[in-house]
Amino acid sequence: MALPRFHLAFPVTNLEQARTFYTEVLGCKLGRESNDWIDFDFYGHQIVAHHNPVMPDCPTSLVEDKQVPTRHFGLILPREDWQDLANRLTDKKITFLIPPHIRFEGKAGEQATMFIQDPAGNGLEFKTFASDKDIFATDTPNSKV
Repeated sequence: MALPRFHLAFPVTNLEQARTFYTEVLGCKLGRESNDWIDFDFYGHQIVAHHNPVMPDCPTSLVEDKQVPTRHFGLILPREDWQDLANRLTDKKITFLIPPHIRFEGKAGEQATMFIQDPAGNGLEFKTFASDKDIFATDTPNSKV
């Protein structure tokens, strides 16, 4: 059975900046659009940037020793695709909120991860696991990773 696709709508302060970032930096294809929103093909998922003149604040929480934006979205990619994206973001001189690194090293749920922001300040996380079975892995049935 194919995995369902997700749909996510999120605020942006400038649609043209969003268009440039999501198409030229992340490589998304454009979908439908109006004067107030733009659909993007985000690796087969539908995300929609909605114009909002004021962005809400985004707090962070501590994960290992890094401040992670509590409101963020992203993708779990195959390792090679993740590395290609990390290289592309580096080549385009995108500032990382959290640079590419290994999190939870040697523990259940070990992952390579990185965080960036779009021009409106939305947090995006891209991560990869050694295998799909590691995505929801825990050390014990009730452990918190």
